[in-house]
Amino acid sequence: MIRINEVALNLDYDETALKKAVAKKLNIPVSDIKYISLYKRSVDARKKENVHFTATVDVKTDNENRIVKKCRNAVIVGEYKYDLPKCGKLSKRPVIIGSGPCGMFAALILAQCGQNPIIVERGRDVDSRTGDVNEFWSGGVLDETSNVQFGEGGAGTFSDGKLNTGTKDKRIRKVLMEFAENGSPKEILYLAKPHIGTDMLKTTVKNIRKKIISLGGEYLFETKLTDIKSSDGKINGVVLERKGETFTLETDNVILAIGHSARDTFEMLKNKHIAMEQKPFAMGVRIEHLQEMINKSQYGSFWNNKYLSAADYKLAVHLSNGRGVFTFCMCPGGSVVAAASEHGRLVTNGMSEFARDKVNANSALLVGINPNDFGSDDILAGVHLQRRLEEMAFHAGGENYHAPVQRVCDFLKKQKSIETGSVIPSYQPGYTLTNLDICLPEYMTNSLREGIVLMDKRLKGFADGDAVLTAVESRSSSPVRILRDDSMQSVSFKGLYPCGEGAGYAGGIVSAAVDGIKAAEMILQFS
Repeated sequence: MIRINEVALNLDYDETALKKAVAKKLNIPVSDIKYISLYKRSVDARKKENVHFTATVDVKTDNENRIVKKCRNAVIVGEYKYDLPKCGKLSKRPVIIGSGPCGMFAALILAQCGQNPIIVERGRDVDSRTGDVNEFWSGGVLDETSNVQFGEGGAGTFSDGKLNTGTKDKRIRKVLMEFAENGSPKEILYLAKPHIGTDMLKTTVKNIRKKIISLGGEYLFETKLTDIKSSDGKINGVVLERKGETFTLETDNVILAIGHSARDTFEMLKNKHIAMEQKPFAMGVRIEHLQEMINKSQYGSFWNNKYLSAADYKLAVHLSNGRGVFTFCMCPGGSVVAAASEHGRLVTNGMSEFARDKVNANSALLVGINPNDFGSDDILAGVHLQRRLEEMAFHAGGENYHAPVQRVCDFLKKQKSIETGSVIPSYQPGYTLTNLDICLPEYMTNSLREGIVLMDKRLKGFADGDAVLTAVESRSSSPVRILRDDSMQSVSFKGLYPCGEGAGYAGGIVSAAVDGIKAAEMILQFS
């Protein structure tokens, strides 16, 4: 099969146009094409007067080797196939702590290899969890065990479901294929910036769970890890708590896929003297603009073309104070959501459904935070810093989970906002107009101000005065790293595999899923 790159396509192309474009690149008749499929497609908007698609296409035809020798940007490739690791039956069932992307894909691989994994999740199944989250967003009580952070699918379930990643690993294709086979749109297999959306991701997560169970896996919802048992430097069990009752599961292998918000688990690991270290991370705010403005800035006169989806952006700047400010988890046509997991602490995140058809665009706008900002050598000092800012945001919002909000024009002038403009904050259950200087440290607000102005030079309208900032975005990544060796096992205990975002080794749905697959492979290799 030939893979040909840099195929230019009009926005309204059809299969006939695709074949013609590929045939021209390969210098063959259209009739010689026996099979054609998009492998990757992206929007090329570098020239606003000529916005178009650029594609990588897979083609089957005769005399492929001869054709490739004469064609630039073409190579011979084989069909992708993920080969499951070979391994005999493990003596004890492996246990996965956490059902986010990392834990879910680790469990899937182990289940596909006949190892009957047990998945432990402190939160509830995705349907029950959705009800708990919606109740909180409508002004109800926060459930500390079932919320945007905790529950089936992890924090990614209530996000944009972005599947793009900066990592390059053959396992990425396995992740995308499993998502597509279990309810996600097939276009994620070829879009350069694929996304599922919260609405479709919930169904996909549920279907993957059903698949794992059908292969012999078992889920324990509303069950929390409270201790790890070991002897002679090796794991031999986990202590779990469910509805007030404690019990022990014997196991030789534990995948620790706990996510970035399992703070009580971090405390337990610290008390067990499991090697961890402070890790740089980032905090800041959510920034919201009108999606129409983002579309116009990115697509020019093509901004309302029906073949283009809501425009996104990714920005990063280096400041005069040495810090970096960057956007993260940008959600086109989405909403800013309440993402708290602890009483008296306020957290924001971003979410989009598959259609991305809401009036606002939002993104995390983050400032790099280094261990020297933590104010302590304590391994969990970064967690303590997160909590302080979350508490300050909670108080600034009115101590009812309303979020503190400020217009960009007022933020740049360091004055309290008293009214909104064209951009209406989307955060629920509500918001309080204020001055964010009362709930964010000076090094952060000064950095955000300089960053916004610099980013406006790269994306026209980014510093629009009516854009709004909502605090605080504090859970972009884990502030700790659980140390592991080349076999992905904890340097403290054999048989313990810290992985994913919470352990400090991933930064999104796909990278976390890939890390989980690698951990499963390691268990099968070393057992």
